[in-house]
Amino acid sequence: MLRVCVCRIKTSVKFLKYLKYFKNVLTFPLKFYIIVYKHVKKGVFLIMDTNILLESGTNELELLEFEVGTNVFGINIAKVVEIMIDQEVTPVPNAPPELEGVFIPRDKLISVIDLHKVVKAANIEDNKNIFIICEFNNMTVAFHVTKVKGIQRISWSDISDPPEIAGNGNDVAMGLSTGIAKIKDRIIIIMDFEKIVSKLNREAGLDMRGLEKIKTLNYSTGKKRLVVADDSKFLNRLINDALSKIGFSNIESFTNGQDAYNYVNSFRNKEGAITDHIACVISDIEMPQMDGHRLTKLIKDDKILNEIPVLLFSSLINEQMVAKCRSVGADGQFSKPQISELIQKLIELVS
Repeated sequence: MLRVCVCRIKTSVKFLKYLKYFKNVLTFPLKFYIIVYKHVKKGVFLIMDTNILLESGTNELELLEFEVGTNVFGINIAKVVEIMIDQEVTPVPNAPPELEGVFIPRDKLISVIDLHKVVKAANIEDNKNIFIICEFNNMTVAFHVTKVKGIQRISWSDISDPPEIAGNGNDVAMGLSTGIAKIKDRIIIIMDFEKIVSKLNREAGLDMRGLEKIKTLNYSTGKKRLVVADDSKFLNRLINDALSKIGFSNIESFTNGQDAYNYVNSFRNKEGAITDHIACVISDIEMPQMDGHRLTKLIKDDKILNEIPVLLFSSLINEQMVAKCRSVGADGQFSKPQISELIQKLIELVS
């Protein structure tokens, strides 16, 4: 559900003013939305999404496009729960400069990260700056941006890995991106929000608690490979470190679903069962070229590959997403950052 909220709309004139301001957001097909206006003391303007989850395995996503200074970025709409005009925040003592402060909408304390300072972009000062409130990794965080431009529905195949060197002053932004979306004659940088939050809060990475209770494996995968697919190089490395700590070896890592699928598929004609070569696939859901749902569906719909266990490990896992994961045949779905639960399931599958 996506909500666009503007507090203290006390008159219909102001309501129309804000409605006009959000017209770019509303250009997304209206059949997906019910627009509700409640004229109460704190007046709210809501966009309640009735069908934000796309059909499983279609390799599509809906991207919220926004600007930070003059730079254009995007975030998967599945992570966004609310968009609002920027609010007054309370600074946090001794906090890093990127952490603007905290505020309490509807009795919930939320930290605000100023993306202008994160990507070193000048803020265009006006009264229309925006907070994009997101939920992922069991956290709720507000990101301060310049403006929201709209929603784009695209295929993951239209997203490529970010270049190692961007030039033109974009190196900072590219270093915090997981992909580049190509839309007509322009590009949108997809930000690695997990990495941004983890840099400000180390506990926001992977939760390693519980790993010490898992006995180091006597089991050897031998020539069998564990395939890990996660577009965040930061989290990809942490996942590999956690698996190695438990005793797993022979790990092949990829930053997009297409490369992971090509690798798995390359063993289809090898001698023996496919599981003699691939022990398990561990995949993120959001990835360039091919997302985790599509990767899982291709594996599970294939009469040769379908014996390979697939575990989905994502910051987006909720009740609806669990249903999507199951619909494409995943053998398990786990919410970041709880990697110990995933590893326990992995041991169960490969032992």
